[in-house]
This record gives sequence, C-alpha cells and structure tokens, in this order.
Amino acid sequence: MVYNKLLQDVKTSQINIDAFGGYNHNLSLNSNEFFDMRNLTSDNYPVLSPRSKRGDYEFPTKKPLGMIDKDALYYVDEGRLYYNGKEIPDFELDAETEKNLVSMGAYLLIFPDKKYINTQKLEDRGNIEETFISSSTVNFDLCKIDANLYPDNIPAQPSEPSNPNNLDLWIDTSSTPNTLKQYSKTNAAWVAVTTTYIKISSLGIGEKFNKFDGVTISGIEIEDLQDINNTMVVWEKAKDYIVVVGLISIHYEQQEPIKIERLMPQMDFVTESGNRLWGCKYGQANNGQIVNEIYCSKLGDFKNWNCFMGLSTDSYVASVGTDGHFTGATTHMGYPLFFKENSLHKVYGTFPSNFQIQTTACRGVQLGSSKSLVIVNEVLFYLSRSGICAYDGSLPVEMSQKLGNTQYHNAVAGAVNNKYYVSMADNKNLYHLFVFDSAKGLWHKEDDTQVVQFCNCQGELYYIDKKTQQIKTVLGKGNLEKKPVPWLAETGVLSTDTPNKKYIYRLNVRMSLDLNTVVRMYIQYDSQGDWEQVVSVKATNLRTFTLPIKPKRCDHLRLRIVGEGEAKIYSITQHIEQGSDV
Repeated sequence: MVYNKLLQDVKTSQINIDAFGGYNHNLSLNSNEFFDMRNLTSDNYPVLSPRSKRGDYEFPTKKPLGMIDKDALYYVDEGRLYYNGKEIPDFELDAETEKNLVSMGAYLLIFPDKKYINTQKLEDRGNIEETFISSSTVNFDLCKIDANLYPDNIPAQPSEPSNPNNLDLWIDTSSTPNTLKQYSKTNAAWVAVTTTYIKISSLGIGEKFNKFDGVTISGIEIEDLQDINNTMVVWEKAKDYIVVVGLISIHYEQQEPIKIERLMPQMDFVTESGNRLWGCKYGQANNGQIVNEIYCSKLGDFKNWNCFMGLSTDSYVASVGTDGHFTGATTHMGYPLFFKENSLHKVYGTFPSNFQIQTTACRGVQLGSSKSLVIVNEVLFYLSRSGICAYDGSLPVEMSQKLGNTQYHNAVAGAVNNKYYVSMADNKNLYHLFVFDSAKGLWHKEDDTQVVQFCNCQGELYYIDKKTQQIKTVLGKGNLEKKPVPWLAETGVLSTDTPNKKYIYRLNVRMSLDLNTVVRMYIQYDSQGDWEQVVSVKATNLRTFTLPIKPKRCDHLRLRIVGEGEAKIYSITQHIEQGSDV
C-alpha cells in the first residue's frame, strides 16, 4: 500500500516558452534563450524565425574598396568611383587601398587618396593637397595687400630720414623685426604700417592655390627671406604671383627652384562636424616630428589646415596628453569624438578660440575596430576591449554580456531599423555576424560573413563581403539569395533548475513551415557530446502544427533545431515528470 501511494504521488508539470529571448552564449541562460544559433532574427518577436533573404547589389562589382550614402550609393570599385552603378568618368583613384569616404556638404572626400569631388557639380574635383615647384626666376618685392608694389628705393636705416614729405616711406631697422613707417604731415610723425606684404612672382606660381590658403614655403636661399620658409597665408594671388606677409627693403631674385605646398596633416581617422573636417594623429607626422594631436580644417574649407589668421574660421590644432594610438573617430550629437583604447576625447566649442577638449578615462574603441563606431537611435555603439559598448553622451555601458566570454576583434558595424549589425573575429580568427535589436534588447547570431564595410543608404544596409568581393544588401534589395536560408537554434541545458529528481518526458514544438521548408531536431543527453536526431520533417504545404518529441529518460538534455527555409516557431513546451526518492 505504501508503494502504491508513492507511485500515485508522481507529479507532472510543464514549462511553456512562447517568447524567445535571443542569443545568450553563457553557461547560465534563461530557458527561452539559445546558447547557439545561426541566421535567426528578432523581426517577428516573440516568435522565433530565420532572417529574411539578403540581396546582391544590382550592379556587379569587381573589387569594392569603399561606400558612402549621398543622394544615392557612391562606391569605389577597382580605382573607379561609381554613383548608383554608373562610373564617374576621368576620376581615377588608387586601385588597391581600402577607402574612407567622408561627406562634407555636397563634397565627397576620399582618403587616403586625399581627393575630392562635388557630387552636385562633377567638374568640381581635384586634390586636397597641391604642390608647386618653380621652373623660372622667382622675384620678391615689397607690396601692398592688393599686390601693388611699393617704390624700390625706400631707405632702410635706424634713424629717421631728414626733411620727409607727406606719405614718404622709411624702413626702421633700429629694432628687430624691422618696421615700415610712413610720414604723416598732419601729425608731423612717422606712423608704422601695421602689416607689410611680399609679392612672390614666378610663372604659374598662383594657379593651384586660392586666396587665403595656408601654404608651406621652402627652398628660399636668400638670407633676408628665411622667415618666409615657413607656413604662410596667401593674401592675394593671380596666375603668376602670390602675396604673403613679410618685409624686405629691396628687390630680390632667385634662380634656384622654390616649393610651395598646401598640405593636409597625415591623420589616422577623419570625421566631419560643424562644417569642418576633423582628424587625429599619433606618431610620426609629415615633417618627421612625433605628434599626439587633434586637427580641424578651416570652416567650410577641407583643403586648408594651416590657415591661422586670428579669425573664427581658422584651422585648429591641439596636442592631447593621453598616451597610445588613436583607435577611432566619429561625430555624435554634434561633437567630434576621438577614441583611444582607454580614453575618449570630446571637443566642445564652435570656433578655435573657444574649442575645448574634454578627456574622459573610460572604455574606448579597441585598436583595429574603428569601423565598429555606429549610431543607432542617437546612441553610439562600438567594440571596446571588454565588449560592445553603448555611449549616450555620458559614460559607455557594456551591452554584450550575452555574447559570452569570447574575446572579439576587428569589428565592422552598420545599422538599420533599430538594429546594430557587427561582423567581428573570435580568438581563432573566425568571423561571426551578430545583430543587436536596440528596441527589444535582444542579440541574434547570423552567420560567418566577414564584412569589409557597411553603408546605410535610403533605408537599406549595404555591405562589402570580404569572401565574394561583392556589395550585398541586408534587407534584400537587388537580386535575392536563391537558396533557402539555413538556420539553427540550440537551447541551453534543460531540466536543471530544481534539485528534485525529474525528467522531461515530452517536448512539444509548435511551428509553421512554408512549402518545402525542411526541419530536423536533435537532442543531446546528459552533455555526452553526441546529437541524436529525433525529428525530420519537410513541409508539403503551408501549415502550422505541433511536433511531439519523446526524449529518453535522462538527467538533463539540450535541443537543437536545424532548418532550411521559412519557418516560425511559436512555442516550445517541456512536459516534466517529477519522481519520488524511490
């Protein structure tokens, strides 16, 4: 009688999972989460389903090197620039190096080539940097700001000339630097001319430069003109002359060539903010000096980085005190941000005199993962050394605990429809494509796609596939994938949440399958390593049904569902029997 009573007391219960929580690659996970998965999505949450088919860009590519969204997709393919699939003629780029394309107004800037093109006026194109080397005699004359020359017989002496007439000129050499003075009969005094200029003339010297360009002059061998071998502003120009600030007492000529350059600093990363181009550099600069600096161009002028006239439109350069390489740069909430692995530099202000750089010690961008910087719904996501972080303007917060203890690197990211897509390599250099749904707070794992670059253009997320060297689309624009999408969902360990003796005596999986979708289910018992197939089904029509699975009696198990084609999993129900101590 006692044994019968005990047998009658065997209890049954069930756990119904009808809201699937996504990817969680940790030993301890919720019953509605999956330890491993492939090609699943949160699009139909709380239902579990495979991702939609991707697409191939409708215009075939040979070797895409970079993309950007303007009014349509611009991309570089084998050294040629294309707009919406059409080649822009007579615009050649290096055919080997990966490109960083930056938008600034109507202009498209291409690095490291340092070229630009106006996307609204295609004939407006050229090089950001320019160099002129003289091939004819170079003349130096004292002049006014409009390039009109002063007389060439101005006395240069330490004492005042005697008996001066009104407007007579005198170069006062009694102090250094010398001063040009003009006599005022009204005041009966010599009045200093505030600024003096030198006209540098040579065939073609002004053709490549613009008024108010900041240029670097070198090669002048005349002793009295050594101050001009420097960075100068072009105050006036014509085809065969430029005007710079300086003072000389006589006319000079030089037969040896001089060099005039409009240079852009060598920079690790570039971003646009406030109608200026911003960049940063750690290491050896163009002039051989070791720098740790942040730069910005002249307001509205990406060609000029050495224009210092004391105006609100000037260029800007500042050193930072943190050590280590810059690891990324972007613009967030209107502020330029520059990252190192352990710090963030944020630039406040609207013009050079009130620019301030705030440095915050925090988790920065991992070295090699600069392309993981992507904004999703006003929040900036990126890969740090510890994992994916979200930055809303205060301090970064780690968001990738569900990805487990695996350390990832070389991340490349993009965003569309509230989702953060990131392709990154694990410790074995195997690539994985993960998706974080910021609206639902869910991670999903797709496949092993290695992405070179993402680009969101008109609601579609384009990416360059490293393996195929093709531009593809995440949401399927273009030519859809022909094969059914293969997918996989693997649970964590089931039936370990209480210490009582119990086992799962039945699993019910409710799903709907499209025509020709194939689904197979496997069970791994007691962590023994082998997976035993328990169900295989191929849909002959569109239908919804429940698959009953009767597993072997065991302490615990894991369920793996593998499929090809469209499917929706609505629920997984565990029927549990709890036994006595007998």
